[in-house]
Amino acid sequence: MPIVAQSTETTDWVSRFADEVIEESERRAPGKPVVVASGLSPSGPIHLGNLREVMTPHLVADEVRRRGHRVRHLISWDDYDRYRKVPADVPGVDKTWSEHIGKPLTSVPAPKGSAHPNWAEHFKAAMVESLAEMGVEFDGISQTAQYTSGVYREQILHAMKHRGDIDAILGQYRTKKAPAKKQQQKPVDEAELEAAEGSGAAGEDDGSSGAAGYFPYKPYCGNCEKDFTTVTSYDDDSTELTYACTECGFSETVRLNEFNRGKLVWKVDWPMRWAYEGVIFEPSGVDHSSPGSSFQVGGQIVGIFGGEQPIGPMYAFVGISGMAKMSSSKGGVPTPGDALKIMEPQLLRWLYARRRPNQSFKIAFDQEIQRLYDEWDRLDAKVDDGSALPGDVAAHSRAVGTAGGELPRTPRPLPYRTLASVADITGGHADQALRILSDLDPSNPLGSLDEARPRYDKAEAWINNHVPADQRTIVRAEPDAELLKSLDEQGQRSLRLLLDGLAANWSLDGLTHLVYGVPKVQAGFSADATPKELPPEIKTAQRSFFALLYHLLVGRDTGPRLPTLLLAVGQDRVRALLGE
Repeated sequence: MPIVAQSTETTDWVSRFADEVIEESERRAPGKPVVVASGLSPSGPIHLGNLREVMTPHLVADEVRRRGHRVRHLISWDDYDRYRKVPADVPGVDKTWSEHIGKPLTSVPAPKGSAHPNWAEHFKAAMVESLAEMGVEFDGISQTAQYTSGVYREQILHAMKHRGDIDAILGQYRTKKAPAKKQQQKPVDEAELEAAEGSGAAGEDDGSSGAAGYFPYKPYCGNCEKDFTTVTSYDDDSTELTYACTECGFSETVRLNEFNRGKLVWKVDWPMRWAYEGVIFEPSGVDHSSPGSSFQVGGQIVGIFGGEQPIGPMYAFVGISGMAKMSSSKGGVPTPGDALKIMEPQLLRWLYARRRPNQSFKIAFDQEIQRLYDEWDRLDAKVDDGSALPGDVAAHSRAVGTAGGELPRTPRPLPYRTLASVADITGGHADQALRILSDLDPSNPLGSLDEARPRYDKAEAWINNHVPADQRTIVRAEPDAELLKSLDEQGQRSLRLLLDGLAANWSLDGLTHLVYGVPKVQAGFSADATPKELPPEIKTAQRSFFALLYHLLVGRDTGPRLPTLLLAVGQDRVRALLGE
């Protein structure tokens, strides 16, 4: 069902932007589809910071679509950007790729072993696959295809004809001192990094200026294919353009009205696209909102092309637990595909949906993922019983599906931390995992492990790839005879109470009640006594008892939750390790 906006105070951020976008679209282009846009550069692995560039307009577009409006979500692949540097830690890539620096990304070879025809297609493919899994519907536009087929020819000629007007706008910022560099809140795409090599006020290139004047167009060399070129002359009437390449020394004169091997510089290219596509909504990072930056300058330049600046909320940084700011020109940063290996798409969508664009957040690849899943499952339960707050219901709805329907879900969504513990203890043995998971609720056992998938597979992938070896759980092969022999009467009695109750309590809930109840019974209280009925020292006794069990079972002070660990070890082996 559509999520209908009630008021600014009670609706979520997506609904508020959808209200604005619909109103603005009806003003600018009545009767036409609402256009929202994202831009991604396949210069290397497209990471989770870049995903916010897509998810922000996706969520707004989906809300507009839920209300019955036609929508186009454009993803502009900036694959005609220059190849700037060789990213670190990319498999199949070595230092020889540096010889391609300056070429369009689509002219750079794909990493060795790739099935894709070039560098850009290799990295686009992984992102397209992830977006499909997340239910993101979009129209992809290759800027290589746009420029090399002449789609933008009229816009290029128009920009060259009005280069004086563009130069005047940019000139307002060139003399200003560049602002102190702030932490980038938007992960930097190649389009921005390409622009950063010039002399604009914010450190972004705005075209070449010299004795021949200002030109907002950059050809790729006809000999070496690189963009180390300078326009030396241009004639408006004939459109004859002469350029020289500083890399190889090649020079030629072409007619721009039939030449398709070059592109507008970034600060002109972006607003040109706004006007050409009729973009109503496109977010940008805080670095694009400072004086002289692309979004601010683009808001003035777009008028030269007969368009208007989109509604453009600033979005904040997306981090990874324990990692620094992400950059796509450096390797080793997690991608959406990496996240989807360890979490279901609903959870990943929720992380982007529940925070306003200007709020930063982190995506967990460490132990925090278990807490996030607990929080998600609690929300799921509240939505089911009707106790969730309206804003939380909206974020949940956007996470579990789109206007086109719900995303596939795990039939039996067992707790992630339980699944992770089982995967850890069983070491990949599916039959053992099924046995343990069936014992969680003997009255309603799993018929097959598929009922717990894909969540089980995500938890197993997290254990195998993100939990350090020294934190993995290895059950003892033999009892710790020395420790068992050293136990005093109280320690021996605690083990006896546990062993005596195993058979009658062999389920997740039953074992939880048992392990917490043993110290209570030893202190003279009922196993059902609540914390309010117990003295503080009971908690100390429980911690000591738990530590003893962990030492006897896995040889450490801590480990997976004890009820899960006991189920995983199995009743017979538990009895043997506890000295029965």
